[in-house]
Amino acid sequence: MRLSNILSVIFSVIILVIVFSSWFIIDTGHVAVKKTLGTVELEEVSPGLNWKLPIFTKAYEFSAKEIAIDFNDLRPKARDNLRLQDLDVSIFYKVQADKIAETMVKYAASYSEGEDALLPAYTIVYREGRDVIYEEVTKIDSLDLHRNRDELRAGISNELQQKLDDKDPGVFTITRVAIRALNTDPTIEAAIQKAVQAQKTLEAKKVEVEIAGKDAEIEIARARGIAEANAIINSSLTPEYLQHELNEALKRFAENEGQVVVIPANMQSMSMILDPKSR
Repeated sequence: MRLSNILSVIFSVIILVIVFSSWFIIDTGHVAVKKTLGTVELEEVSPGLNWKLPIFTKAYEFSAKEIAIDFNDLRPKARDNLRLQDLDVSIFYKVQADKIAETMVKYAASYSEGEDALLPAYTIVYREGRDVIYEEVTKIDSLDLHRNRDELRAGISNELQQKLDDKDPGVFTITRVAIRALNTDPTIEAAIQKAVQAQKTLEAKKVEVEIAGKDAEIEIARARGIAEANAIINSSLTPEYLQHELNEALKRFAENEGQVVVIPANMQSMSMILDPKSR
């Protein structure tokens, strides 16, 4: 093969390499930051097919989606100075797409490798997030952590958002916080179970006391009703009323021709008023 042909082939390969290295594709949900000879361009590149200077310009593809940071096997101390056995937390954050180039310049090498793109300011959020988790756990007693997961979750989210805003207003957004595992010391777990059982027993006793109180009210009302009824009956048993009832009984005795008669023991103390027609 002639030298001219060899040079022609080499030249063609170089041209092809230059052409193909001049174009790059950014996926949806990502942006790119171009760096040429050590200088970062502060205008992010949108998704799609884009052009760059071959060889001299490098494109860094960053995720503009929600990013998860997992904190595993943490052992912070609670407010009562008791250390947790295991705490697993996930913090989800986003970086404003039009601020990613600025974070790349301000926090050099703070990004991390993701599955399909670089994760902007990952180490910054990780470091601040870990500190906030430890701070928020110290605000709650170990026995109360299980019942106050929402409070812990909200505290982590709000405090971390505040810290990031103080550093870079409008750049970071904490989208959510998930507490995946929260295990206290086994002795504390036993104490929690005992406290829960005691609380349930106390609630049951309160219900029993309320029921007993209602039963007592019913009995008092029933006794009051009987007493009032007896008082009414006693007040109505006048001598005239008793005489009337005796006369009625004697009339019925006369009507059945004296077959059955009941004479009260105190008959002698009662005077009989007979109907004049029966005399």
